[in-house]
Parts: sequence; C-alpha cells; structure tokens
Amino acid sequence: QVQLVESGGGLVQSGGSLRLSCAASGGTLSSYVVAWFRRAPGKEREFVAATNWSGGRTYYADSVKGRFTASKDNANNTSYLQMNSLKPEDTAVYFCAAGGPYCSDSYHSCDYWGQGAQVTVSS
Repeated sequence: QVQLVESGGGLVQSGGSLRLSCAASGGTLSSYVVAWFRRAPGKEREFVAATNWSGGRTYYADSVKGRFTASKDNANNTSYLQMNSLKPEDTAVYFCAAGGPYCSDSYHSCDYWGQGAQVTVSS
C-alpha cells in the first residue's frame, strides 16, 4: 500500500512562490504517474499537473502552464510541484495522487492520495 505525505503548503503574497513535496512510502513512485489536483472553496477538484513514470514528461493545466513545474525524484521517492508567480485564484487545497496512465486524465483513475496541503495566496 503506497502512502503519500504532502508538505510545503502555506500563505504567500501574490507573485510569490511555494514548493509542494509529495513523499511516498510502501511503493516506488517510478512505477506510477504522479498527478497534482486542487480544490478551491466551492469548486470541483481540478487537474493541475502530472509527471509520467520516469518523470521525463510533464503535463499542465492551461491555467498554470508557464508558472508551475512538476518534477519527480525517483531516487528519493518524492515528487514536487514548484509554484511561481502565484495568484489569488491559485488558493486551494492541493493533493498529490499516484496511479496508472489515466491518473493524469481523471482523479477517479488515481489509486493513492496525499492528505492535501493548503495553499493561500493573498492579494
């Protein structure tokens, strides 16, 4: 059973940066697609970014493209989401998830989830 533990959320001013970490135990992240989703107050959970098994390919939602960078350190069994140029509309709880190839398409296809990290961006 893979367990994912997130860290790195917090409060930041508009234009600032944060990095989220997603550390895995009980399994190796090199076997999974790792995706990041977020849920803002009153909104549905939405896809943010994902990396493939090797970490060599990344995918982004249009709303974060050019500002967020997803990466994967398979040697340390940890994935990261570097968030730059943050905007108030990025405020949400961010979740990392691991699963098969369709985990980046739909959160229903992800098998394992982190506990979530609150990111708050003030204007």
